[in-house]
Amino acid sequence: MGAGLARAGRRADRAAPGVGVGTAGAVLALAVAAALLRPAARLPLLAGIDAGVAVGGIEALLVVTTAAVTLAVLLFAAGGGRFTGLVLLFSGAMLLTTTATGLAPLLVGWEVMGAASWALIGFWWREPDRVDSAGVAFLTTRAADLGLYVAAGAALAGAGSLALVDLAALPRPWLDVVAAGIVVAALGKSAQFPLHFWLSRAMAGPSPVSALLHSATMVAAGAFLLLRLHPLLAATGWAAPLVAWAGALTAVVLGLIALAQTDLKQLLAASTSAQLGFVVLAAGVGGAGGGTAHLVAHAATKSALFLAAGAWLGAVGAGSLAALRGAARRFPALGAVFVLAAAVLAGMPPLSLWLTKDAVLAAALVRDPALYAVGVVAGVLPAAYSAKAVRYLVGGDRDEEPAEAAPRVGLVVLALLSGAAAVLGIALLPVVDVVPAGWELALTGCLAVVAAGAAWWWPSRRSPRVLRDWLDVERGVRAVLVRPVLLASDRLAAADDALGRAVLAAPAGVLRWARGPVRRAEEALDGAVDAVARSTGRLGRYARRPQTGQLHQYYAQAAVGLAVLAGLVVVVAWC
Repeated sequence: MGAGLARAGRRADRAAPGVGVGTAGAVLALAVAAALLRPAARLPLLAGIDAGVAVGGIEALLVVTTAAVTLAVLLFAAGGGRFTGLVLLFSGAMLLTTTATGLAPLLVGWEVMGAASWALIGFWWREPDRVDSAGVAFLTTRAADLGLYVAAGAALAGAGSLALVDLAALPRPWLDVVAAGIVVAALGKSAQFPLHFWLSRAMAGPSPVSALLHSATMVAAGAFLLLRLHPLLAATGWAAPLVAWAGALTAVVLGLIALAQTDLKQLLAASTSAQLGFVVLAAGVGGAGGGTAHLVAHAATKSALFLAAGAWLGAVGAGSLAALRGAARRFPALGAVFVLAAAVLAGMPPLSLWLTKDAVLAAALVRDPALYAVGVVAGVLPAAYSAKAVRYLVGGDRDEEPAEAAPRVGLVVLALLSGAAAVLGIALLPVVDVVPAGWELALTGCLAVVAAGAAWWWPSRRSPRVLRDWLDVERGVRAVLVRPVLLASDRLAAADDALGRAVLAAPAGVLRWARGPVRRAEEALDGAVDAVARSTGRLGRYARRPQTGQLHQYYAQAAVGLAVLAGLVVVVAWC
């Protein structure tokens, strides 16, 4: 359905919103049914390799979340056929990635999702900057995705199976190769440090795309894969601690980057990587339930924030926090929704992310107190950058005339998303692995309130450029990898052209060299043939002379011939 709408062109634009919403609604109903019934299916793919899907415990939560966010995005942003088709294709690929039981179907969903994200980020394809941003995001994630192919090859070599449940039992060294490949692919997909910079470029796409990409789909896929494969990470002895520290470091570094941003979408994008750092931390310490709960609550929160930001960007025409100053006063209903979702993102008690984040930190405390300490520091930053954004948006003149930026249906969708974001944490507490203690909740809650208050009252100061530019990692990658590779490719192309010219010149030289002897032989042969022809002609003329037509001459010729013959016989007999 998604691919068909994407190809249909203008004829589908009028029908696309209704078809898209209807399809997304049907998918949500099926997702809820799958979450309740827990179905599984398996099809033969290759000899000894099956392509299967199944809905388990944590898969059920993400399947429903993906379908619900997709429906919300399509209700809020009534796009044309190409937009609706790509969104449906993108979400379908995420559902396949979420429910795949083996690396073969997982790779299919993983690749389709990457291609669809490229098309959605570069949706306004007539603008070169946006197309370039889509290319950067695509190539960065594709480079990390190579790890998944290496993992699949190692799994086949080590056990002849691509089933996810068999990966933890692989013998060494295949176990380590598979784990390393999956970790690289997952960290790249979830924009974890230092592969985080592509997420900044992804902001070139429409805001509804950002709401979908940054909440329940592509960016969440890597972290969720690590949650599913914690037994594999634990079996290596090194992968689980590496993943845990990568998540904790990302939560701190990207939290600081978010705090330094002066653009609303960039702030929300950096916060996405930071919040997914908690999910990756949960995967490393074995807190799959807490990580999944945090992922689901964050999906609802971030989709509401991005959709509201998109509505403001469309109304104001600029995305900087300075340009959006007072937007929450001018658009009060939209502002109320945004402030609620921002409070959830800040980790304010008793809202969802406060509870789910502490569930992750409680699991980290059991494994490594140092990880817990870093996680507590990282948990303070969301309160600071959320308060900063809200302070800009609610500031401004009080006498500005209120207005409304979103249609009524869009406001209802945003209200539902924000309300769900606020209460999902309590609803998801039964699935967490380690319930945080009271002192842990009190500590993080007090720190969040203090950090938000400090960010609210502290005068704004210009942040370091390196933080505003996402640590300039993209510039470093271009200098260290892209430019040398392009330079080497130019040199190799020049060498290939020179070799091609040499290869083409060699036969030409051989032909020129061969033409001399061949030409002389041909001339000699032509002369001999001409001489034979001339001699034959002369003989013919001599043979025609006796043919006069007079009978007495023929008798005389015969007599002469007989006399010559007789003379020959006598000579022969005498000898």
